[in-house]
Amino acid sequence: MTDHETDQPTGTKTVLVTGASSGIGEATARELAAAGHTVVLAARRADRLERVAADITAAGGRAGTAVLDVTDADAFRRVVDAVVAEHGHLDVLVANSGVMLLSPMTSLLADEWDRMVDVNVKGVLHGLAAALPHFLRQGSGHVVTTASIAAHSVVPTAAVYSATKYAVRALMEGLRQDLPAGVRTTTISPGVVESELATHITDPTASAGMDVYRRAAIPPAAIGRAVAYAVGESADVDVNELVVRPAAQRP
Repeated sequence: MTDHETDQPTGTKTVLVTGASSGIGEATARELAAAGHTVVLAARRADRLERVAADITAAGGRAGTAVLDVTDADAFRRVVDAVVAEHGHLDVLVANSGVMLLSPMTSLLADEWDRMVDVNVKGVLHGLAAALPHFLRQGSGHVVTTASIAAHSVVPTAAVYSATKYAVRALMEGLRQDLPAGVRTTTISPGVVESELATHITDPTASAGMDVYRRAAIPPAAIGRAVAYAVGESADVDVNELVVRPAAQRP
C-alpha cells in the first residue's frame, strides 16, 4: 500500500474506497478527503490511483493507495488488514466498485453476466468479509455501498445489472438488521451520473439506448457529497438509503 498522508487529526475517520480510480469512487475519495478524513483509494489501475492521491495530498488532504481487484477475496482481506495495521483502525468501507454491462437477455452474453455478479455482488461480499471482523471488534464502523436506481426498477437490457443491484440493496438491509447498533450501513442509489461505466457496454442495442438515456447526467461529485453526508452524521444517526439523480431524469 502506497502512503501519501501526514498524521491524522483526532476525530477524523479512516475510509477505504474501492473503485476509486475514476468516476464515483474518485469523487467520493476527494469529497471525503476535503471533509478531513483519511482516505485509502483502492482499484486495479495503480497509475490512476497515484494521480488522484497526489492531487488530494497537494490540496492538503491525506490519502493512500492500494491496488485491489475486489473479485479476489484474499486480496481484499489483505488490503483491509494493511489499512488497520497502518492506521490502527478502519472506520468506513465504501464498497463502490461496479460494472454495468447492459444487454438484452436474448443476447446471451453469459460471460458479462458472470462479470457483473463477480464484481457487483461478490465484490461487496468480499469487502464485508474483510471489514466486518474489524468493525465488530471495534464496536463501530460504517459500510457504504453504491447501488443504483436499477436497484429499484428494471428496464430493458438491464435485467442482470438490476439483479445485482437489487441483491446489494437486499444484502445491506439484511446486514443492517444483523449488526450491533454501533456499526452503520448506507446504500446510495445514483441515477444517471457522468462516468465511464457506459463505455464498457458491448451490446449495440444497449449502447445506443444509453446514448439517449445519459443525455441528462449529474457529476460524480454529487454522489461523493451524499456519501460524505452519510459518513459525517453523528454516531446515533444511521442514513440507510439515499437516491440521488438528475432533477431532469425521467424515469
